[in-house]
Amino acid sequence: MNRTARFSLFGALSLALIIGAIPADSEPVVAAQPLASKVLDTIPVKGRAPKTGYSREQFSDGWGDKGACDTRNYILKRDLRSITWRTGETCIVASGVLTDPYTGKTINFVRGVKTSLAVQIDHVVAVSDAWQKGAQQLSVNRRHDFYNDPLNLLAVDGPTNSAKGDGDAATWLPPNKSFRCSYVARQIAVKSKYKLWVTAAEKVAIGGVLSKCPTQTIPAG
Repeated sequence: MNRTARFSLFGALSLALIIGAIPADSEPVVAAQPLASKVLDTIPVKGRAPKTGYSREQFSDGWGDKGACDTRNYILKRDLRSITWRTGETCIVASGVLTDPYTGKTINFVRGVKTSLAVQIDHVVAVSDAWQKGAQQLSVNRRHDFYNDPLNLLAVDGPTNSAKGDGDAATWLPPNKSFRCSYVARQIAVKSKYKLWVTAAEKVAIGGVLSKCPTQTIPAG
């Protein structure tokens, strides 16, 4: 065997060994989400702007659509279990069970005039808070995206959501302490995505929560 043939054979064997070492069904490597604390440090710190001109209609005229479903039913479908559908529908949730992230309690949701508000869809970064921290400067389309973004929406206990109002992390955190790290991480993800800012007090409050969970990452979305 001449030298050229030997090198060709060696190269072929090396390639075969490399290919053989990679499982045929291996999944592509997905980059890990960044640490919430690191992303928090990239968000500007400013004072709260005036609420002048604010209304929810500045963001969206009711819920938008996610595929064939409106955003509310899309989130109910995502967050509830044991779901039943309204007769003849494949999108309108008639009932289901929610493990409420804000309180930790189990809620049996039943659609109806007197019962639907037991489960509400919360904007994790409140709409009014967003308006006062940069959303005034967003385009109409971008504000619509913010309002209907599943990253910023959770199905939660109605009364607890009402108690939150438009509070930020400096004034309100979920009573369920085990959810607080995930909660502020989601707020960070949303504010980073939509280029909103935090107040100094808000950053201190979020940092205090994250000090107890330094490996907390932001959710994808």
